[in-house]
Amino acid sequence: MAKNIEPQGTADFDWEALQLDGYNQVERSELGDRYEKTLTSIIEKEVIQGTVVMINKKEVIINIGYKSEGVVAANEFRYNADLKVGDSVDIYVDCLEDKTGQLIVSHRTARMHSAWIRVNDVLRTGEIITGYVKCRTKGGLIVDVFGIEAFLPGSQIDVKPIRDYDVYVGKNMEFKVVKINEEFRNVVVSHKALIEAELEEQKKQIISGLEKGQVLEGVVKNITSYGVFIDLGGVDGLIHITDLSWGRVTHPEEMLELDQKINVVILDFDDDKKRIALGLKQLQPHPWDSLNTDLQVGDKITGKVVVMADYGAFIEIAAGVEGLIHVSEMSWSQHLRSAQDFLKIGDSVEAIVLTLDREERKMSLGIKQLMPDPWNDIEIKYAVGTRHSAKVRNFTNFGVFVELEEGVDGLIHISDLSWQKKIKHPSEFCKVGDAMEVLVLEIDRDNRRISLGHKQLEENPWDVFVNTFAEGSVHSGTIIDMKDKSGIVSLPYGVEGICPSKHLRKEDGSNAKVEETLDFKVIEFNKDAKKIVLSHTRLFEEGENKPTAPSKGGKKTAASSTDNAVKAINQSAEKSTLGDLDALADLKEKMERGE
Repeated sequence: MAKNIEPQGTADFDWEALQLDGYNQVERSELGDRYEKTLTSIIEKEVIQGTVVMINKKEVIINIGYKSEGVVAANEFRYNADLKVGDSVDIYVDCLEDKTGQLIVSHRTARMHSAWIRVNDVLRTGEIITGYVKCRTKGGLIVDVFGIEAFLPGSQIDVKPIRDYDVYVGKNMEFKVVKINEEFRNVVVSHKALIEAELEEQKKQIISGLEKGQVLEGVVKNITSYGVFIDLGGVDGLIHITDLSWGRVTHPEEMLELDQKINVVILDFDDDKKRIALGLKQLQPHPWDSLNTDLQVGDKITGKVVVMADYGAFIEIAAGVEGLIHVSEMSWSQHLRSAQDFLKIGDSVEAIVLTLDREERKMSLGIKQLMPDPWNDIEIKYAVGTRHSAKVRNFTNFGVFVELEEGVDGLIHISDLSWQKKIKHPSEFCKVGDAMEVLVLEIDRDNRRISLGHKQLEENPWDVFVNTFAEGSVHSGTIIDMKDKSGIVSLPYGVEGICPSKHLRKEDGSNAKVEETLDFKVIEFNKDAKKIVLSHTRLFEEGENKPTAPSKGGKKTAASSTDNAVKAINQSAEKSTLGDLDALADLKEKMERGE
């Protein structure tokens, strides 16, 4: 390996003795001391102040009073676009001399060291500061304040909602420090606070001069589903959706847009004048005031369905002029129905004006009046005694309501459903939706009532039973139930009779029981009440212990003839609940001839 060899004689050379500058050693030492005194005492890792001596695109040269000048990257001063030569700036001395003998300083680090002290002072004093908007972030902006990244929430940018945050990026803005979190090193600033302070005085002046009925110019600040907020110059008011137009408004966006300038009228405000109700439609004449003066009750009008409710539909016949068609005026039918069964929003309808109150601005309409009233010729179409087909609509405890046609209903009383069957409730006999043949019994046109019958379509079998179960006749029957100590006895042809308890005693002294089949004597027959009273006891008390039977001769007795006739009626009734009028008439005629 080669060795460094000093030139011969250089090691012992006295360089100080060589006075090239004209100063001897003592003088040179004095001059050095004097120069050192002109330099500022610089300590590493501290913040000092320096003066800008030169600025170019990449660097800023700063004199800190040291033997060499500090060089700082220009982007560290990006927040300060007005930086110029001669300005004083803070500098952090990172190293007096690096390996190359260069002084290392930083403006950004200096700002960070002093920033926290300054922001706390600013929060305490409320001082207005300037910051540089670096970028956009979720919910707001990032601002450079004294070298610290502070958060500017979107709600604190301006007094009005901001829709585009990007327009603020890259700009210097004034702020107030509103919150500091020492633990997480977070700083929150507000620009809105400055604007509010400026507007507060204007707001006081505006509020003090508010009067109901006053017309002001404002700017649409925000639109919601229930109304529009208007900026009156520092004071906000609300136009409720119902005060936007005399007509129906589905959403305020149909009428107004953000930042639009409009005139509004003050409708009301609270005592503190913090809530101000505004109106827009009130600046226009009410449509009812310009409604055709020739419009009268009974006139036909055309309109559009704008609102539906269960009880009716609102029809707009002109902008801001509406009439109500109640559901009862939509059809001649009296059945409970919803208005949605007849109309829907957007339908164009013709209607008749039923009532008209211009002072109250109310109008009722009807559409059933455009159709003929089915009750106009009710006596002709549904004459008493005529037979018709009807549809069961609903029940009550006392009968069945049936519909003869739309708007014409009738009642079948429970007693007019069947001649023979004892019905406790109409639902035992039929069900809703059934088709039923009926006979018109009575018409009450004034009260729109029709009495109908169903059993009247058949011959009354009790006209026949009066002979079959004549008092004194004997019949075989089965006890099917006991009520109030009386036996309910099932007789031939589906007829039931009553046997009082004292008439249930048998010949051996015991009483007849349920499900026993015995002979019974008819002791009472009431056609109108459909009642047959029986006795078993009378048979042995009077010596009659056999039922009435036909004679052995070639001819039948009248009783047997009647018996056969009843059997025929019973068979006919089993085949059809409606009966066969012709067959019944023939049977009755045969009975009469037999008698």
